Amino acid sequence: MKVIIHGGFFSESGTNQETKKSKQQALASIVSQAHNYLKTHTALETVVYAVSLLEDDQLFNAGLGSQIQSDGKVRLSASLMDGKTQKFSGVINIEDIKNPIQVSEKLLKYEDSVLSGEGACAFAAKNGFDYFDPITPQRQQEYEAKLNQQERKGTVGCVALDADGNIAAATSTGGKGFEIPCRVSDSATVAGNFANQFAGISCTGVGEDIVNVAMAAKIVTRVTDGFSLKDACDKSFAELKLFDGFAGVIGISSKGEIYYLDSHPYMVWAAFDDRLQVFP
Repeated sequence: MKVIIHGGFFSESGTNQETKKSKQQALASIVSQAHNYLKTHTALETVVYAVSLLEDDQLFNAGLGSQIQSDGKVRLSASLMDGKTQKFSGVINIEDIKNPIQVSEKLLKYEDSVLSGEGACAFAAKNGFDYFDPITPQRQQEYEAKLNQQERKGTVGCVALDADGNIAAATSTGGKGFEIPCRVSDSATVAGNFANQFAGISCTGVGEDIVNVAMAAKIVTRVTDGFSLKDACDKSFAELKLFDGFAGVIGISSKGEIYYLDSHPYMVWAAFDDRLQVFP
């Protein structure tokens, strides 16, 4: 049983030591809770649980504390993929919801499993998700002062391998901040979140760069074709380097490999297999 999570890039919330320590503590706590949860739950249930905890922590740009778009609204995107069933679900630019990853989980049961905008909002309301305003005072101040225009690399994610050998991946984002309203990121696409029976990948970084190389799906495909997880990630990042793309990934393979990689320093992450590991 293994689990790894990420909380986007450290630069998204500044580089002071107080913030760094807070993120280390938060990620260590959440990955430990997720690993304990995994002991009695599936990989799919665990990634939803872990990403929900990340969405509820305003240190990270997902759910509570998400970035605000140029028209003053928060629109969230999240996706979920079950490596066992090969089913993908997600929401794109959903508003007024606390945990978009849980809406994605509901959508797994539907044929129309990826919804956007008003349709996603209506689906959430119909399925009992209460109205929630995710804008925090800090994000409002940042929006008003436009402090974060050059720091747009925040996402959260989780990949888990359960006791039965099943893999799942989940990713959630609050966007990059000050983007054109309804811009679509990688997080609710197979470029940013993908899993099968061989591996699972969750991405963070500049969504457009991640989409340009189909990062998550490409890495998982390479593992499926016989690459080690490390080699699959390294080769995919070499291709990203051709245009100085900005991305970070976390992943687990069916062989039990855990790997993380970023193209620019540095992604914040935590993992738990036989012991706890946290970004230094």
